[in-house]
Amino acid sequence: MSRSASAPSSRRLVAILVLFVVLAAALTYEAWEADHDHRYAAQQTLKDYAALAAWEYNSSTKEALYPNLMWVFGPVKSETSLPPSAKLPEPMVILRKEALEKLCKGDKPPFAFRIDARTREATFAGNAPDARIQRWIRDTVLVELQHYRMDYSYLTVTGTVDGRHLVVLFQVKWSTDDTPAAAYGTEFCLASFQVGALARVMQKYPMLPPSLTANHANDSLLSVIVKDEQGREVFRSPVQYPPTFTGTHTLQAFGYSTTVALNPRIAPQLVIGGLPPSRLPLLVGLFGMTSLLLFIGIVQLRRESELARLRSDFIASVSHELRTPLAQMRMFAETLRLGRIRNEEERERSLTIIDQESRRLAHLVENVLLFSRSERQAPRLSPRDVALANELRETVQAFTPIAEARRVTVELELEEDARAFVDPAVLRQVTLNLLDNAVKYGPDGQVVRLTLAAARHGRGAVISVEDEGPGIPTADRERIWLPYFRLRRDVDSAVAGSGIGLAVVRDLVERQGGSVWVESATPRGSRFVVELPGAGTPDGPRAGRTSDATVGAA
Repeated sequence: MSRSASAPSSRRLVAILVLFVVLAAALTYEAWEADHDHRYAAQQTLKDYAALAAWEYNSSTKEALYPNLMWVFGPVKSETSLPPSAKLPEPMVILRKEALEKLCKGDKPPFAFRIDARTREATFAGNAPDARIQRWIRDTVLVELQHYRMDYSYLTVTGTVDGRHLVVLFQVKWSTDDTPAAAYGTEFCLASFQVGALARVMQKYPMLPPSLTANHANDSLLSVIVKDEQGREVFRSPVQYPPTFTGTHTLQAFGYSTTVALNPRIAPQLVIGGLPPSRLPLLVGLFGMTSLLLFIGIVQLRRESELARLRSDFIASVSHELRTPLAQMRMFAETLRLGRIRNEEERERSLTIIDQESRRLAHLVENVLLFSRSERQAPRLSPRDVALANELRETVQAFTPIAEARRVTVELELEEDARAFVDPAVLRQVTLNLLDNAVKYGPDGQVVRLTLAAARHGRGAVISVEDEGPGIPTADRERIWLPYFRLRRDVDSAVAGSGIGLAVVRDLVERQGGSVWVESATPRGSRFVVELPGAGTPDGPRAGRTSDATVGAA
């Protein structure tokens, strides 16, 4: 597939992957929203149960207070109806000694009042409040008397006078003609009237449906806090639970509020299936994995696209390199075949050029074959203990025609006793690639030095090829060993290259258990160093070394 044809295909695939992630994000959001709504509904259900329990508590408290209130108003209720002209009982009947324990004490001593329905006159007994409060009680009770019914046990009125919040209870004394004769009442104080009623309600009255709570004690199900109209706490259950699921109900008749907190452990009993755990971490994890897969897919597509581009450039470069020696060989072969040679010197020169170009062509084809085999499967190698000096001389001799074409001199510094455990064919190909690299990218007329020395540790050998070229930038000294990679300056120049020569070198050397690296030469150029193992040396690649930069094995 061509590069122009693969680009739109890659873009379409990336667009599909992005749409897939967008869809995954939408589904993740929908799942999160459904999970959130489910949890919210369950939490609201538990809070509604807490509010129901608070309402039940207040209702039960009102029922428990009823006997006390009826006892306070007993003298008014028990007396028979009065004739219209009869004398009204004094309000002190409410403040009898036995009732004082149940009425307001402390900073608000008890008082009682009587309001004559016929004369609208208010009479107070006990610790009478100030005139403004008396007027408010009289006017408010007279208004409520218009709606009071005979079946009422008592009536409650609330209000604030000069910053003082008042809760007043009163009961009506009826005339024989079924009209109100007078209203008798007193101030209501929750702390005084409850006299243990709030605790008894907590102990004995059910607050939640028994079918859900299996008749467990209230202390194991919920906790209660009761506050009066001024926000002062008047009762707190012994066991208290965290305010996770709370509900509040205010009993307007008495001006106090009750807050109930449910025991979080009973949530599974009150909500079918229990309180659902948050699935946000799972959803975020799944979306993160989806995003990661998208990222990996895009990276792979980019790598594939880059690889396709590199292979396309490689094919173009190889084609160019093949065309040049083939054209030279064909031209001089036709010259010889047509007999256009004027003398023996020209004939020898034509044969030399054909020999040089054929060697270049064979070297290039061998590189391509080795690289192709290494990508498909490891090439078969036959390492053995080899005396390297003679092998290197023969290789340099075979390379001499190519070097002479660029007026390059190859100098040898060889230790005769250096040996290594290596395949001779691999040694030949590695040396040819390094020499070809030095000649190709170095200047005409340079001196290339090939050095052989025994390894410092006593086993194996070190081969180096030093040129007088422009050198390798430090940042690129590792990347030059990658397939298809070429320096930017070489890509933009007229120097032909396939970008696989050094990749073949590293692959072959490491398969022999050796290592290869590049370092700066003195005073200029580059030095490529190959370290080969000796007989008995464990196989496996070694870490590379440099003189002015650290470069490891690929």
